[in-house]
Amino acid sequence: MAFQPIVDVRTGGVFAYEALVRGVDGRSAGDILSVVSPELIYRFDQACRVKAIELAGRLFATDDGAKLSINFMPNAVYEPNACIRASLSAARRVGFDPGRLMFEFTEDERMRDVSHVRHIIDAYRTRGFTTAIDDFGAGYAGLGLLADLRPDMLKLDMALIRGIDASTSRQIIVAGVVQMADALGVRCIAEGIETAAELRTIRELGITLCQGYVLARPSIEALPPLSLPS
Repeated sequence: MAFQPIVDVRTGGVFAYEALVRGVDGRSAGDILSVVSPELIYRFDQACRVKAIELAGRLFATDDGAKLSINFMPNAVYEPNACIRASLSAARRVGFDPGRLMFEFTEDERMRDVSHVRHIIDAYRTRGFTTAIDDFGAGYAGLGLLADLRPDMLKLDMALIRGIDASTSRQIIVAGVVQMADALGVRCIAEGIETAAELRTIRELGITLCQGYVLARPSIEALPPLSLPS
């Protein structure tokens, strides 16, 4: 697992660290997932969660409140309360507060059962977990999911962020998303920020939770240092 921070640029502190699957040879999560068979996806999802929590228990400070953000595929969760047991057991084992867990869900294809995902979100929220739609604005992660699921957080896909400082259309779209999210009580995160100009524009549009290479690159089984542009 690699870790990349989600930074609150108002304070310069870390809001969360996202755990990212990596191959032993540095392969990306997409490459790894492409060779996981449907029959093994549940076990793979569980193993990734447990590994991320075990590392967080070793690496995270106990008093800074930073969350651990874990990606998961809703279709790999057959029953949320049953599927979370291994994660809670790992958290107890390493002394990691489960209230610091944040789950990002995304789909490479249209969700087969939105009511099932709603059930997952409700169950996780009852347990005090934070939930987020990942890759919002790309593929199937759009307005329909936001309306149906009402997560705590919305991660804007890098396709909306890339070059936003020079794109009036992107600025208008992101400003509209921020306005909608605020009205729904949902907080936005901008991901994939690569330049200081993109970061300045994102802040001007009212987003304070930011993630990307301009702030920190992912580090394998370590927490990377931050680099905050002036």
